[in-house]
Amino acid sequence: MKSTLYGEFYKLVHKKITWFAPFLILISMIAMGLATGKTQPKLLVMTCFASSEPILLTLVIVASSTFSMEFQNNAILTLLYKSPSKLAIYLSKLLVITIYNLILHCLTMIITGILAVSPIIKPISWTAIYQHQQSLIVNMLSTTGIDLITSIFIISLIFLTSILINSNALVVTLNIIIIFIGTYASSSLLLIGSRFSRVLRWNPLNMINLTQQYYNAAMIQVTKLSISQLSLATILYFLLFFIIGYLVFRKKRF
Repeated sequence: MKSTLYGEFYKLVHKKITWFAPFLILISMIAMGLATGKTQPKLLVMTCFASSEPILLTLVIVASSTFSMEFQNNAILTLLYKSPSKLAIYLSKLLVITIYNLILHCLTMIITGILAVSPIIKPISWTAIYQHQQSLIVNMLSTTGIDLITSIFIISLIFLTSILINSNALVVTLNIIIIFIGTYASSSLLLIGSRFSRVLRWNPLNMINLTQQYYNAAMIQVTKLSISQLSLATILYFLLFFIIGYLVFRKKRF
C-alpha cells in the first residue's frame, strides 16, 4: 500500500495540469473580484471568490485520467502487478486526489485572504456577522468545509465513470456535463415531476447544489432539501459511488 501510494503521488506531482490548474483558479478568482468586488465583497469572501466551480473543473480533468488514461495505455497492468491488491490501488488513488482537493481549497482560502486586502474589492471586516448568524471568517471556513463534501462526492462519481469508460476524453466531457448541466437537469426534473418531488429531490444530481445552497438560501426552492438533508445525502452518495466504483474495478478484466 505504501509503495502504491507513493507511486500515485509521484504521478500526480509530475502532471503539468497539477501545477497549471492553480493558476487558472487564481485567474478565475481575480476575474470574479474585478466583476463583483465592489458590489458583493462579503459574498465573494464567503465563497472564496466563487472558486468552487474552477476547483471542480480541475478535479474533473485531473481525476478523470486517474483510471481511464491508464486503461488506454495499459499502464494499469503494470500497476496491478506491483500492487498488493486492487483495493490498495483504488484507495491510493482516492486518497491522493482527496489530498490534492484539500490543498486546492486551502490555497483558495489563502488567496482569498490576500485578495480581501487588495483594491479590487471593497474593504470588509472578517468579524462582521454575515450569514447564518456567523462572522464572515466562519462563513468562509464553513463554505469551504461544505464544498469539500460536495467535491469528494464529485470525486467518487468521477472515479466510477472513469472505471466504466476507458476513453479519457469521453470521461472528462461526461463529467463536465454532469457537473455544470446536472444541476439544471435536476431542477427541471423537480419542476416537471412536481407531483413526485418528495422522491425526485433525492436524485444524485441535486447534491451538486449543496455548496451553492449554503451561501444562497433561496436555493431551497430548487433543491427542496435543507442543508442538513443535502449534506447527509451527499455523504451517502459518496459512499455508494465509492463502493460501486471499487466493485466494478475489482471485477474489471484487463
